[in-house]
Amino acid sequence: MAWKVLLTDGLEENGKEILRSKAQMTDQPGISADDLLKVAGEYDAIIVRGRTKITPAVFDVAPNLKVVGRAGVGVDNIDLSAAMSHNVIVVNSPTATTLAVAELAIGLMFAISREIPKADCGMKNNKWLKKELEGVELNGKTLGVVGFGRIGRATAQRAAALGMKIIAYDPKQSAEEISANGAEPVPLESLYAQSDFITVHTPLTNETRGVINASSFAMMKDGVRLIDAARGGVVDEAALLEALNSGKVAAAGLDVFATEPPGENELTCHPRVVATPHIGAQTAEAQARAAEDIATEVLAALNGEYLRWRVA
Repeated sequence: MAWKVLLTDGLEENGKEILRSKAQMTDQPGISADDLLKVAGEYDAIIVRGRTKITPAVFDVAPNLKVVGRAGVGVDNIDLSAAMSHNVIVVNSPTATTLAVAELAIGLMFAISREIPKADCGMKNNKWLKKELEGVELNGKTLGVVGFGRIGRATAQRAAALGMKIIAYDPKQSAEEISANGAEPVPLESLYAQSDFITVHTPLTNETRGVINASSFAMMKDGVRLIDAARGGVVDEAALLEALNSGKVAAAGLDVFATEPPGENELTCHPRVVATPHIGAQTAEAQARAAEDIATEVLAALNGEYLRWRVA
């Protein structure tokens, strides 16, 4: 009997083809939480992106469920404790979107340092804002990288090529590991004090929620610029808004928010914020890689084979 796999948030066609070749696949993009509870019991595997939440209730009604796959990096929408208590494997595709997110982080650095969106908006409204748009260069500036995993390192490599000095903080890596990957390891307080730009690349956990807060901003340079293309909630949004209004933070580039979509609010509408709708992984290349990676990993889990990216 073929394995039964449910897709709840869609998947690129190359991933679907892999699944169809080895399993019985059902594609229900946008399925509601209530409807998921009604059908989850039919499936051996469920593949999600960031929208669908795999709660304890889902595991409770899915006795056949063997694996949950996340097409992407973050697994904060999957209850890992419930997965483990139900003996369900959780896998993701952590390397597929690395380059896409790193490139967006660099793009946001350029956007906020040269006010590119404001310049473009002015031109489209027949306004010649040349004298208002004196920016700063990235060359010679210090970039502090908070979280020096795959994406943090990829961002740092690209920033170094632009002439930036790279310092990094990651409590899960040794100083030797950070140095070997091209950054100077520093305590978090030193990173705040030294950085002209700070880019955030940490997952959202109980330890990282709100880790960049009012106290953090108080330790930073006046006029620091902040980029967050990691996870909403890592940066305290109320504290960031206050820091922007006071001038402590000169500008921020944000791809992620505590609530998504955030709706109209002071932060996303702030004149010194460049905001994008969580598009870090949204490139054709990254989506194709993620689809192939998660499809093969889920099938490997179902067949009891070696797993590259087991989370739980």
